[in-house]
Amino acid sequence: MPSRRSLRYLQAAQDDLVSILDWIALDSPSRAAAFVQTVDKRIGRLEAHPEMGRVPRNDKLKKLGYRVLMLGNFLVFYLVRGSMIEIHRVIHGSKNLEDIL
Repeated sequence: MPSRRSLRYLQAAQDDLVSILDWIALDSPSRAAAFVQTVDKRIGRLEAHPEMGRVPRNDKLKKLGYRVLMLGNFLVFYLVRGSMIEIHRVIHGSKNLEDIL
């Protein structure tokens, strides 16, 4: 059985998630609640399977060791640092990633 790691959300990722949830909740609070469950479940799987996300195409991000987990239209950028998985950003796929990252 693979060893479990700990998750750590950086402040930028926490802020991203709050903004996303607020935006979804404007249209549908129930959809926002469902999104929270999906995020918790999918990101939680990284604890046992940190290589689940793909290596990004962006050379700079690749060299820095980032991985990307896709959650519907959103991209979760994270780093595996020993026994810790750091969630750095949660960004809508239509955003210009160069400006954000």
